Amino acid sequence: MGELKRALDARGHAVLEMPTGTGKTAALLSLITSYALANPSRPLRLLYCTRTVHEMEKTLAELRLLFSHLPDPSHLLAFGLSSRKNLCVHPQVSASAAVDTGCRRLTASWVREKAASDRESTTPLCDYFETFDTAAHRGDLASYISPGVCTLADLRSLGCQRRICPYFLARHLVKHANVVVYSYQYLLDPKVASIVSREMMMHKECVVVFDEAHNIDNVCIEALSVTIRKQTLEGARRNLRHISQQIDRFKATDANKLRAEYNRLVDGLAQSGHLPISDAWLANPALPHDVLKEAVPGNIRRAEHFLAVLCRLVWFLDQRLETENVVNERPVSFAASIDSIAGIDKMMLSDQLPVSTKFDMRSEPGVVRNYGRLLLEMASAVPDGIVCFFVSYSYMDGIVSSWNDMGILQGTMQHKLVFIETPAVVETTLALDNYRKACNCGRGAVFFSVARSPNKVFPHVEFCERQRQAAQCVGRVIRSKADYGMMIFADKRYSRHDKRSKLPGWILSHLNAAHLNLSTDMALHTAREFLRRMAQPYDKAGSGQKTLLTEEDLQVMSQDGMDM
Repeated sequence: MGELKRALDARGHAVLEMPTGTGKTAALLSLITSYALANPSRPLRLLYCTRTVHEMEKTLAELRLLFSHLPDPSHLLAFGLSSRKNLCVHPQVSASAAVDTGCRRLTASWVREKAASDRESTTPLCDYFETFDTAAHRGDLASYISPGVCTLADLRSLGCQRRICPYFLARHLVKHANVVVYSYQYLLDPKVASIVSREMMMHKECVVVFDEAHNIDNVCIEALSVTIRKQTLEGARRNLRHISQQIDRFKATDANKLRAEYNRLVDGLAQSGHLPISDAWLANPALPHDVLKEAVPGNIRRAEHFLAVLCRLVWFLDQRLETENVVNERPVSFAASIDSIAGIDKMMLSDQLPVSTKFDMRSEPGVVRNYGRLLLEMASAVPDGIVCFFVSYSYMDGIVSSWNDMGILQGTMQHKLVFIETPAVVETTLALDNYRKACNCGRGAVFFSVARSPNKVFPHVEFCERQRQAAQCVGRVIRSKADYGMMIFADKRYSRHDKRSKLPGWILSHLNAAHLNLSTDMALHTAREFLRRMAQPYDKAGSGQKTLLTEEDLQVMSQDGMDM
């Protein structure tokens, strides 16, 4: 135990080997808990990882016995966290074979939104989760559990007595607990750890113990492995066909609504005398079939795009399964073959972390990488200039340094020159002048700038203040009738209506459903379509068709229609 004490003092690592039955669990818990109590100025949190639920229960029993011998454990909280299957107390869901699926059908955000929007709806909800959600909004979840050791059975009993979901309650209490006992996967599996253990691991003074650590390699391999069979791909094809049918149904519904709205508009104009009541207008509709086909809401467009990617992926995997030989291939090579054969970039499959400059997310490697990928893709598509605004000089310096280490900056400079604003006025003026020259000569350039803030406290500026700065920044794009440009609000918070609605009206008028919450590849597709459309010849002198019709013009158009 002396070696473990020295490892704790040095904030280092230790590998302990003890025979079975010698009390290593009790020894570890005793020393680490006592160490935390003896160092109140250095509050420690203990993550104790076990391989099975049975071992978790044994650890919690040892911990309860230990707490009974502590002089003052009244401020310590320890509990076990397991899956929905082991914690669910809903009568019907807990009795089913697929507890996770049953839980999501009652607690998913879209299910609850549907039930809230229609008071007469018969959509079933989970009363236990609703109690949890109400208590979370009130901020009194801590009143549902008292300090001490809480086993899985204790959590289930509490859930039945107080009619609150023990699974989500335990998930919430992770960031407040002194000791958490849970499975290896909650820490080693990246998908699970990003959801469950993120709050805990952000705590700098955190001691992690792996019980039966010789199983770690197998757990890691299992967490990052997937088994694909012919039956798996057949099931995927069936699901894709079902999704395609749903998309077609939604598309037909929206097209019918659009045509009906158009017909009502034509009828109204005809009845008011602005259009002739004849078959000519009906035979030559202003809303032909190809327009109807393209007038699809943004969610359907994204669904079609995503469906096409999945179909190509299933086809690729099916081709790979046709081989009769065993092939040993590294992940990088496998991802490259998906890109070259199926036309699917590896980032589309492996990195879908949303981007945001929110203070607790902005420095995450995945967020930084995705911002860089967005810049790199746009630099390859935009012909002239790109201005990238950052929230502060320090954040810009950190991001640019990270992009340089990731190779993103070098990739961007393959397409455009890069100029960076500095606090020095002379240097910035020179950089701006060279940026304009690079754009005018056809070389293209990227300019990294900082969105100014009047209070200068960049890390903690409210988002509404950031929105005001963003609106001022994008307003620089349009300065005359002949100007055009793309304004990319690269932050997941703009997908929320309550945040987006605070933008100026002239920006909101161009933010339709097709342009919201896009992935990088779909944003690139939208950018290319926009740039291709805007590259068509345009009469800057304004000597072409009129853009403002007078009453006389309308009368002439109406008379021409009657003559037809």
